[in-house]
Amino acid sequence: MFAHLMKIVLTGERSWEWLPILVARVSLGLFFAVSGYNKLFNEEKHAGLIELMMEIGMPFPEFMALFLACVEFFGGILLMLGLFSTFVSIALIIAMVVAIVTVEIEHIIPKGIGPLDWMSWFLYLPQVLYIILFAWLITTGPGKISLDHFLASRLGIENR
Repeated sequence: MFAHLMKIVLTGERSWEWLPILVARVSLGLFFAVSGYNKLFNEEKHAGLIELMMEIGMPFPEFMALFLACVEFFGGILLMLGLFSTFVSIALIIAMVVAIVTVEIEHIIPKGIGPLDWMSWFLYLPQVLYIILFAWLITTGPGKISLDHFLASRLGIENR
């Protein structure tokens, strides 16, 4: 009994690995689907996004606002389903990197602070956590409770 407990404490419990993957994937998917939905169908939020795109000098701000909203909305739905999870995670990582570079670093993190303070501000950005979670999903896969897992097993592709 003690040996089994120590094994779990030191190496984790693989039989429950699917649960945090499912919770993380569905939570991220829900967040981005709702965010994208609001950017698509809430006129005030859509107009605010276009205005932000213009402020940061994004080329084709109307198109880019629509494109970002669609990536978030449809990507979030696909993530919740666990369908094309790696592709969606890469697309959303790109969106988060663009947000960090164009908005967060320029307008949120204070100028003229020391490197440790800068790193503290940077690591508090929610986009950084999203990138870490998406990278984790890319490396672990979408989990056993996903359409990707179902399709892989149907196609005879070895699942993780």
